[in-house]
Amino acid sequence: MKKIIIILIFPLMLASCNNKQKQTILPQATEKEVATAVNQLMKGIMNADEKILKTITADELVYGHSSGKVQNKSEFIAEIISGQPFRYSNIELLEQTIQITGDAAVVRHIFTSETKNQNGEQGSLKIGVMQVWHLQNGVWRLFARQAYKLP
Repeated sequence: MKKIIIILIFPLMLASCNNKQKQTILPQATEKEVATAVNQLMKGIMNADEKILKTITADELVYGHSSGKVQNKSEFIAEIISGQPFRYSNIELLEQTIQITGDAAVVRHIFTSETKNQNGEQGSLKIGVMQVWHLQNGVWRLFARQAYKLP
């Protein structure tokens, strides 16, 4: 009986070991690394820094605004660099949460900012945001973002 059990279990053990070898092992990502990437994005937005924005965003970026407008990477960066419809004087992220699964992270926060339009008029912005980040070649990049109006 023991021989039969061993004969039946042995192939299962081999198959299990073989499957483990085929799995891609990802480095353990931390919330701190994702938070650093989020802060880098905010720095790029506030300073209208094209280099930072190109580096921190994925080529496949889908950037959704609370107005419903959706942009790709080049449209998003061009808008920030142009200062249209406004420039960000400061940015504060409130109630941020980060959830990581493998090479993806979901970040949620309340985005607040003081703004200034092309005529120098002051304004403010307070919206909810959900971001999806993807770990690409060891760098966290913004893959998708959707903002929504708050009550």
